[in-house]
Amino acid sequence: MRPTLRGRRLYRNMQPVFALQPLPKGIFLAGPTPRDEGVATWRPEALKLLEQMGFNGNVYVPEQADWSKHDHYDSQIAWEWEALAISTAIVFWVPRELKTMPAFTTNVEFGFMVASGKCLLGYPEDAPKMRYLEQLARRHGAPVYHTLTDILQAAIVRAGKPY
Repeated sequence: MRPTLRGRRLYRNMQPVFALQPLPKGIFLAGPTPRDEGVATWRPEALKLLEQMGFNGNVYVPEQADWSKHDHYDSQIAWEWEALAISTAIVFWVPRELKTMPAFTTNVEFGFMVASGKCLLGYPEDAPKMRYLEQLARRHGAPVYHTLTDILQAAIVRAGKPY
């Protein structure tokens, strides 16, 4: 029961999570971010799919809300590391294109997080240079998918399990 003050909720702008309560669901959409304004990001499609699937938890999106670029590199890294740490599921969707979206940072992030037990790896079957990441995923028990729909469905299930 929430504390009230004369019939009003005591906490207006937050939802406290107390000891032993399930942590909020959270899916982090990891993977390459286009650096060129002419290359479309994959994350709006992922958000649309999650909404269609009825996911009602948090989704951590490592891009600006208006999809614009920024130059706050150090702040971006700090935000991503914090969101990765609190995420329940980390979707590594890698639609790698060597010239436009090589995903070099994604390779490092996946290696950094794969042993967490929270990662899911996905990529289109024709994405180049994915063999090593797939082997690393399998070594650490991270499932591998080849469609964005499949990986997001699995992430919803994973997000329902608090770590």
